[in-house]
Amino acid sequence: MADCDADPSVMVWAKRYTHNPIQFENQLREVLPRLAYVQQIAAQYDVAGEFVLLPWVESQFQPVAARRRQPAGMWQIMPITAGAMGLRVDGHYDGRLDVPAAAHAVMKLLKQYHDQFHDWRVADYAYNAGEFSVRKLIRKHGMPGDDPVIPEWPVRKVTRAHLTKLLAIACVVREPGRFHVSLPTLPDEQQLVQVKITHSMPITRAADHAGMSVNTLKGLNAAFRSDMIDAGAASYLLLPASRAEQFRNALLVQPSMGLAAPQGHGTAAITAVAVPSKTTTPRKTHTVRRGDSLWQIARNYSVNVSELQRWNHLRGQTLKLGQVLRVSDTN
Repeated sequence: MADCDADPSVMVWAKRYTHNPIQFENQLREVLPRLAYVQQIAAQYDVAGEFVLLPWVESQFQPVAARRRQPAGMWQIMPITAGAMGLRVDGHYDGRLDVPAAAHAVMKLLKQYHDQFHDWRVADYAYNAGEFSVRKLIRKHGMPGDDPVIPEWPVRKVTRAHLTKLLAIACVVREPGRFHVSLPTLPDEQQLVQVKITHSMPITRAADHAGMSVNTLKGLNAAFRSDMIDAGAASYLLLPASRAEQFRNALLVQPSMGLAAPQGHGTAAITAVAVPSKTTTPRKTHTVRRGDSLWQIARNYSVNVSELQRWNHLRGQTLKLGQVLRVSDTN
């Protein structure tokens, strides 16, 4: 999208974000695992890289808790919008705070907007003001020209500011030296990964399995509203790579609800649980139904879209009704 000097208001916001360089660097370092995770998902949908920074504009990447009829999550999604995006929202689980699910839903939506309007600026306006409002503007005023960068449409100030802020934070990332800041890097062990879960469990047990504090684990998996990890709502947890293997190993030892060896049976009972079977597990398949999308299928089976595409030799994301997809690797 546009560069730093495309509009004076962009530089105003870029300087405002970085007026305290050390504070800015610390904030960015804190949210970098989520930012890097969103970047991976945005790439799958071929969305403009600036939109990786959209949660900075919305919430500074914070998992904003839901309030009645109010936006929630780091994308600040309204309840009615969540339903249209296919995100589950109820008293036990809020998909708007599920980082993988919400990121896929948002990127899919932005891609749809760009396919319709062929202008990333208009896609941003549609995200903030709504698709129907943007269509009304186009009918009345036509599509905006390349100049000025911030379209001169009669929109709300908050909608114009939304695009300005997005271009501003992208400007800082594009030219950090210009604002006397250094961009942090993310160590491999802090990369966020999805770890499959096969059963529900108390969040305290999940945190113990991962060797993390309850608050830290809950912060990464804020979609679960109670003190239980509900495998029926999401079949995965989001964990730092450094904690994922420990969590998987703990599940092998305690595969259901934290089973301990019965008294009098010594270590034999533990060994029987801990050693996985060497028999080959058949490949799983999924038959495409009406309304299915590749990202939703990937989410349901706790795999990546890229894996589904590779296993099924798919070049894009188009699916056919009744198509049988392989949804697991050979065990």
